[in-house]
Amino acid sequence: METSHTATEQMIDNIEKLNGNIGKQNGRFAGVRSLIFDLDGTLIDSKLDLAHSVNATLEEMGRAPLSDETIYGYVGNGASMLVRRALGEAATDADADAGLSFFLSYYRAHMLDNTVTYPGVREGLELLAQHPMAVLTNKPVKFSVAILEGLGIAHYFKYVYGGNSFETKKPDPQGMNVLLRELPAAPREAMIVGDSDVDVRTARNAGTWACGVSYGLGVEGMRAHPPDLMLDSLIELPGHLDGNGS
Repeated sequence: METSHTATEQMIDNIEKLNGNIGKQNGRFAGVRSLIFDLDGTLIDSKLDLAHSVNATLEEMGRAPLSDETIYGYVGNGASMLVRRALGEAATDADADAGLSFFLSYYRAHMLDNTVTYPGVREGLELLAQHPMAVLTNKPVKFSVAILEGLGIAHYFKYVYGGNSFETKKPDPQGMNVLLRELPAAPREAMIVGDSDVDVRTARNAGTWACGVSYGLGVEGMRAHPPDLMLDSLIELPGHLDGNGS
């Protein structure tokens, strides 16, 4: 029996149409040499450990738990924003500070309980190993490095920067501009790969290419901020960079 597209599938179809059948324009990304990846929702499926840590924080503070799906919608703007959103608008600054402190302590002990790389990530990174690569995430940098090392993929990245590495977080281009100098690469020689509008807006602000992944946490946000390229798996990316994308 034929089934209809889900809302996410339809949104991805619309992104492809808005970008002129992106991925079918052979050679469009042939000048890209450096790749900058988001972490949560792009390289790693960390949502369950994040949800458990948020609900442990809410329990510690005498608050009712939230559904996992609700928490997933809060991910992408850093730990402090995640905790503040979970606590709700009535939370005071003192509540938010106390919640963040407990969350970080709990998450540090449980961040690899269930977290894994997404299917195709390890294979994709190996295929892309000739490109200079970095991670730019809004997650605290120590957690980011520990997870990459724990999952055995840290060696692919020349640099790893987190939400506390600079004065500002994504989508501000500060971190991206630093990476362009360090890799080094001109803006149109670099591509940000991420799962949300935060990553697309970071790319736009820095003047780089933006690549979205359809399997992450923030795909709905890319409806208003479509990327230049949309992937269902990281394994697909090398073909687009060598001009043979289809």
